[in-house]
Amino acid sequence: MEAGKYVRYTAEQVEALERLYNDCPKPSSLRRQQLIRECPILSHIEPKQIKVWFQNRRCREKQRKEASRLQTVNRKLTAMNKLLMEENDRLQKQVSQLVYENGYFRQQIQTVSIATTDTSCESVVTSGPHPHHLTPQHPPRDASPAGFLSIAEETLTQFLSKATETAVDWIQMPGMKPGPDSIGIVTISNSCTGVAARACGFAGLEPSKVADILKDRPAWLHDCRCLNVLTAFPTGKGGTVEVLYTQMYAPTTLAPARDLLTLRYTSLLEDGSLVVCERSLTGIQSGPNMPSVQHFVRAQMLPSGYLIRPCEGGGCIIHIVDHMDLEPWSVPEVIRPLYESSAVLAQKMTITALRHLRQVAQEVSGEVVLGWGRQPAALRAFSQRLCRGFNDAVNGFVDDGWSLLGSDGVEDVIIAINSSPSKFLGSQLASSDGISALNGGILCAKASMLLQNVPPALLVRFLREHRSEWADCNVDAYSSATMKANAYNVPGSLGGITGSQVILPLAHTVEHEEFLEVIKLEGQGLTHEEALLSKDMFLLQLCSGIDEHAVGFCAQLVFAPIDASFADDAPLLPSGFRVIPLESGSDASPPNRTLDLASALEVGSAGTRASGDCGDSPYNLRSVLTIAFQFTYQNHNHVRDSVAAMARQYVRHVIASVQRVAIALAPSLQSPHPPPGTPEALTLARWICESYRMHLGLELIESSSETNESVLKLLWHHSDGIMCCSWKTLPVFTFANQAGLDMLETTLVALQDISLEKILDENGRKRLCSDFTQIMQQGYAYLPAGICISSMGRPVSYDRAIAWKVLNDEDVTHCISFMFVNWSFV
Repeated sequence: MEAGKYVRYTAEQVEALERLYNDCPKPSSLRRQQLIRECPILSHIEPKQIKVWFQNRRCREKQRKEASRLQTVNRKLTAMNKLLMEENDRLQKQVSQLVYENGYFRQQIQTVSIATTDTSCESVVTSGPHPHHLTPQHPPRDASPAGFLSIAEETLTQFLSKATETAVDWIQMPGMKPGPDSIGIVTISNSCTGVAARACGFAGLEPSKVADILKDRPAWLHDCRCLNVLTAFPTGKGGTVEVLYTQMYAPTTLAPARDLLTLRYTSLLEDGSLVVCERSLTGIQSGPNMPSVQHFVRAQMLPSGYLIRPCEGGGCIIHIVDHMDLEPWSVPEVIRPLYESSAVLAQKMTITALRHLRQVAQEVSGEVVLGWGRQPAALRAFSQRLCRGFNDAVNGFVDDGWSLLGSDGVEDVIIAINSSPSKFLGSQLASSDGISALNGGILCAKASMLLQNVPPALLVRFLREHRSEWADCNVDAYSSATMKANAYNVPGSLGGITGSQVILPLAHTVEHEEFLEVIKLEGQGLTHEEALLSKDMFLLQLCSGIDEHAVGFCAQLVFAPIDASFADDAPLLPSGFRVIPLESGSDASPPNRTLDLASALEVGSAGTRASGDCGDSPYNLRSVLTIAFQFTYQNHNHVRDSVAAMARQYVRHVIASVQRVAIALAPSLQSPHPPPGTPEALTLARWICESYRMHLGLELIESSSETNESVLKLLWHHSDGIMCCSWKTLPVFTFANQAGLDMLETTLVALQDISLEKILDENGRKRLCSDFTQIMQQGYAYLPAGICISSMGRPVSYDRAIAWKVLNDEDVTHCISFMFVNWSFV
């Protein structure tokens, strides 16, 4: 084809080219020639020309996508700019109000000082009302439509004053800054009754669609158990008034769940904005009420809701206000920060609503591409079912059929049973060949515990990536087998699972704060017959909150065994972990103290808080871990008791494993400063460096200062892992620098529990034994590249290792020092 030659195609040829492009947008040369041969109408066109047409077609498609993306970004930036201008106006109004109140209080002080000679109180009382103390006289409210409408109109006024005015003193949410890629403007209350959060953002959906999505709270809020409409009627202005009863899950086993009796008002404002506002009916004078429900604490929703304003060109600006009084007096003091924090409310409800709208908008626009042939709604349903099933297990509601089983005298693990599980497992196991037919049920073993000095995100990420560190292969096999008909064996008779896992990504949310994946546990038979019968196991797993740098409420890992067919209505029996930070849960820094879980979990057992404590230090990060594992059983006492004993023992094993992991992960939070400069540490650092120089003729560290403090500091910061081992019957480590602790995944406190034999593989142990004589005679030895194992079982590779004798001031061997060069996790 000549340079610059313009080729004209007929309409039939263009249509044929479009069909080829849709079938195969990026064909190879051979494939393109095959397509041309299959389409005679293109036989007269040169292959080079068709190749150019395909390239131009891809460019045009890319340009259209880019133009569409830029238009979307432009709409969002325009909306965000409008929001920022409105927020600036609101802040100016707030400043004006504060200036006015300041002048008012100054006037009050002057009036009081003038009236000091008057002993009567009338002069003070009649000096003038505070603007915020004026309470309007409300008309009587009752359960009639007129009474409900009066409450609804008042709720609308109060909600709008919070959403767009200065009724609440809003401050920026820590860690959330507005920008082109941000989710929106998120603020929390500075001081008000209860806890409150507010968010403003752009949603690429129609206002009516946004309202329908947000009103269906159980579909997007994992903590919402149910939302029932008790009564509803239309208003004269085209709106709707509804009376709702809502139940919310408790996040841990340490506190009761919450419920709400609210009135929801949906109306259209004169400027075309759509409003959905809501408030509690409980406590309203002369208003309707509802008796309390057993095992629930009645929470209060102060005027809250959604203001949805349409934008030019599509989409809408949304203002969200959540204002709650969660009755924190009813929970143990140790977890009370979770119920007293506006930041927690923002993370659990307000930000979640914006994220869900953003997710749905991108799915509708086609920006979200998923594999496995699944629709986004179906995958969201799986996520919701996993969370709901886990929350049901943690809460164990009586009306769902849960009851407590007698314990073995130690109350660290709670055992609950459910003899009617068909509502959880779906229709498949409620059929003639499932649990109901075998008169079986579900058993749940659960516990909550406090953790120190480990961030939730880091812990859950480790549990996700290293299942073999805490899981039992036999229990995994039992959990998978009992989800199939007529399989009720107790662990011990099942085997063939190696424990190695393969993570198969399935879907993730737009901001990657939540992952849905399939876990493949590989099977391997011990004998030839078992190898023929063994099969891989699969788990459907939901993981969230594992980004350490993101603003999040909690991190959790929830999984359930599934069949290889992975049907949409597959029964799910979720188990897993939830880790909730306590320090970040409080708007004010909580006290920094060590809590005894056994003495702190009783309601009202408030301990003495030391004055001057500060919770800002990473060494005192606290979190509460909730574990729940579910198993099916056949409803015979001996089988049920066997499964209960297995479940209790297994959860205790998991708790011990998690505690060990938490201790190992704690050093990642510590500051990069060396350990306390005790005389022993300073002397040992000097011995290590002097012995290295004497035996190898090289400098271990380059120091311009010869003080012991500088030597210890440089040794501590050395990039290679350096550790000292006392050469006894069983050599154990006595010291390691920061790189060495990271390599072993341990702490200075736990270092002495690790022996040299445990970290070296078989080849390393053999090589060390053969070179031991050389180390003792020559003073040092070079070890080749190899693999060692951290305290958590992770393989660590290194380019080479150096071992040398560390001599004291009397030239007597004190210990053996090792340096692992260029180590990394495999």
